[in-house]
Amino acid sequence: MLKYFISKFLLIAFVLCAVFGCQSDEIKEKKPNVLFIAIDDLNDWVGYLGGHPQAKTPNIDKLIKKGIGFTKAYTVAPQCNPSRVGLLTGLYPSNTGVYGNRNNFRKNLPDQITLMQYFKANGYKTMGGGKIFHTNNGPGDSLSWDNYFVSKNHTSQSGRDANLPQVSTGAGSGFFNWGPIAVADEQMQDVRVVNWAKSELEKPHDQPFFLACGFFRPHLPWYVPQKYFDRYPLDEIMLPKTLINDRDDLPEFGKRFARERYSGSLGIDLNEGVQDHELVLQYDQWKKGVQAYLASISFVDDYVGSLLESLEKSDHANNTIIVLWGDHGWHLGEKQHWRKQALWEDTTHVPFIVSYPKKIKTNKICDAPVSFIDIYPTMIDLAGLPHKESLDGKSLIELLKDPEMEWNRPVRITYGKGNHAVRSGKWRYIQYRDGSNELYDHQSDPNEWYNLSGDDQFQNIIQKLKQHLPEIEK
Repeated sequence: MLKYFISKFLLIAFVLCAVFGCQSDEIKEKKPNVLFIAIDDLNDWVGYLGGHPQAKTPNIDKLIKKGIGFTKAYTVAPQCNPSRVGLLTGLYPSNTGVYGNRNNFRKNLPDQITLMQYFKANGYKTMGGGKIFHTNNGPGDSLSWDNYFVSKNHTSQSGRDANLPQVSTGAGSGFFNWGPIAVADEQMQDVRVVNWAKSELEKPHDQPFFLACGFFRPHLPWYVPQKYFDRYPLDEIMLPKTLINDRDDLPEFGKRFARERYSGSLGIDLNEGVQDHELVLQYDQWKKGVQAYLASISFVDDYVGSLLESLEKSDHANNTIIVLWGDHGWHLGEKQHWRKQALWEDTTHVPFIVSYPKKIKTNKICDAPVSFIDIYPTMIDLAGLPHKESLDGKSLIELLKDPEMEWNRPVRITYGKGNHAVRSGKWRYIQYRDGSNELYDHQSDPNEWYNLSGDDQFQNIIQKLKQHLPEIEK
């Protein structure tokens, strides 16, 4: 009998060990989830970047406590569509031919595997909502998503400033507008998208998920409820630092980019009529524009906080990679320019934060220049997925593990075929398709007020930076 009970005990123990051992291995090998937060037209007016002294983004900044915030992250292109296509395909505009907002990337790249497709092919459920791809690619690329949530934007002008002119542009009348609106937060598109994303975080999932939440604000029009404007009293608004003759040393292409009005294609508009900055000054709207942009950022920051809080309370909190990014920068009068669509620092410098405490450093700032072309391979490495060939970027995984390591990979930015910027160390070099150029020393000239490209003593630096321009462009 004793032998019988011993044998039974050993058998049960073996089974229990086998079962729990397998579960333990399964837990160890469980793939991380992804929360992918995209913010439209968010420049470096974020607390940790210091782009504007009055910008308040406590929730975005708080994320750095569980990850790494990059101070010198740059978009692939200073326009929505090519920026997002570059990030989500891992390919430069010069290799895809996607240079403007009117390009549907699937026509150029019918077989390209997007970031979401790659995760999907490796066992992930891919869910998206809001603005991830630019709108001309449909609300969601059908090959990339298992589910996509669509919410219409709230564009009511109720309560907006009646003194602001309706600016007629290539995108239609009224595109360049701002003002408080008399609606509840819950009526705003972004809030509906966040609430949808929160509902997904509250659910159990039987497979790892890639959940993308795309904010539309602070994209124009800057319509948000009054309470966000109230955080920035108009009489206290600080205007961006500008130089009255800032354009004088620009080549003609640079001057065109500075004064151009909105263009949905390559951003080269030959209309010599009244330009944005002239209208803003004529109608005394500069402070109101800055106020509206800051208000829109605070609106977004509140709901980034709400989303992150929901994740923190969920069962997925300890096994989720978080990536937060703004798709490109934005000018609010610097170089007498408004909007994006140029190759300077203000149009290309963006927030970028990565959190995954299991694998990377936390509560760190990284000052190395990095490009959004590197996000695709980085996320593959973070998730432990198989290496993917034929991507233009390089994984930042080693930098995420050691944010103070030496990192000398120059960043390239493109705006229209033949127009590129290179950011390396303290330098920004810009070369236009007619061969004209600009060079700025960010150590002595962070506002890019003094173009050094015509000075003989900097020609060796220009030649070195030119080596990072594409040799062939589609």
